[in-house]
Amino acid sequence: MLNFRNLYNIRQKVSYIFVISIFFTISLIFSFIKPTSKAYFLFLEFEDTYGLKEGTPVQYKGVNIGKVTRVSLHVNKVIVLLTIRSSSILIPRDTLFEANQIGLFNDIVVSIRPICDLLYRNVSYDYLCKTFFPTSPFIPHNSYIKAYKGISYDDLIRSTTRISQRFDDPRFFSLFYLFLKNSLYISDEILILMYNSSLICQVFTRMVISALYQYIF
Repeated sequence: MLNFRNLYNIRQKVSYIFVISIFFTISLIFSFIKPTSKAYFLFLEFEDTYGLKEGTPVQYKGVNIGKVTRVSLHVNKVIVLLTIRSSSILIPRDTLFEANQIGLFNDIVVSIRPICDLLYRNVSYDYLCKTFFPTSPFIPHNSYIKAYKGISYDDLIRSTTRISQRFDDPRFFSLFYLFLKNSLYISDEILILMYNSSLICQVFTRMVISALYQYIF
């Protein structure tokens, strides 16, 4: 009888410990899980992909706020779908969307840069709804936006190469030499003209003074 009672007590303690362990584990898991806001989407129209692909980060003032989830190719344009990970991230309507190259390895990112600062208070997810678009100062959910090409190191290198090729052209140096030579000739002619003008002014001044002297005396 005593052994049965001890066995019952042991089982009861094990059950309590098991329930407490499960409760502690669930509490620990929920403590690491942060509540997330609902994401929303934006459609961007580009003339070219500029290296954009699925997973390309989206940055707002240098902070990563989402990514590119789909790239659709059309005849005259490229449509890029952006996923903004939180509805608490509001983008002003007066904003510029660009595809830029950053970093040492020229990584492509979608940069979102507001043109002017905006003051707001008590903002909620309702501002992202289409019904609030006429009065909302922010870009709503599922908006279609025209985007542009931003900083590109490839274009910079290409432009630098073209400029260096122009300077390496012998015709450029011959034209530049001719320009300097003509400039020297023109400067000499201007100096001679100024000297002659000063002589004429002196002669005219003397004539006027002599005429006034004869008229007075």
